Amino acid sequence: MPTNTARSEERDLIARSKRDPEAFGQIYDAHFSRIFRYILYRVADVAVSEDLAAQTFTKALEHLGRFRWTGISISAWLYRIATNEVNSHFRRSARATFTDIEAVLDRLPDEENRPDQEMEAAERQVAENQRFVILNQCMQRLKPEAQTLLTLRYLNKKRFAEIAEILGVKEGTLRMRNKRALEKLRIQLEKQGAEDESIGRSPIQHTPTGCEGNELSAETAPESA
Repeated sequence: MPTNTARSEERDLIARSKRDPEAFGQIYDAHFSRIFRYILYRVADVAVSEDLAAQTFTKALEHLGRFRWTGISISAWLYRIATNEVNSHFRRSARATFTDIEAVLDRLPDEENRPDQEMEAAERQVAENQRFVILNQCMQRLKPEAQTLLTLRYLNKKRFAEIAEILGVKEGTLRMRNKRALEKLRIQLEKQGAEDESIGRSPIQHTPTGCEGNELSAETAPESA
């Protein structure tokens, strides 16, 4: 968890960003790669992920004046906005945006338009990891809140305490939801013939790594668990 000094520095940065939009660039630089990876794990489409990440930070800047410091990190707030953007994207598209590994590879940007090195590595990992492709197809058959929880927990490697901060849900509740979501994912993997010996060694454990019902609000800071 962030130290008191780190929280104080973040609070000061948020205050400066409200007065001077250029200071928001520091928030962007500090969090963009992680937010991009989270979105990429959700949608498995590089171009869409870049668009949704850009929309996330645009909305964050637009609504920054409404952000109220309650000791909850700006990172959790950004993940909430990103989750809203992803869920809205799926509602618009009404289905997965790709069907196979070739489709993912076709969506990779041209060399002269590549993002920075870290994101490039993440993109290649996603595109070349067939286990992830199968996993993503199965994940997209789950409810959005289950997709969010499993992505944050197993792909973004977040602790339950961090997820609780992002979603505004108690840790104990998240653990129960996580168990149910894993069981539903197992069923989908079995339908694909992709299950391993146990859910603990399913494709969710072999994917690239990076650092309930109601839509989360982009205008308000997350509530503490």
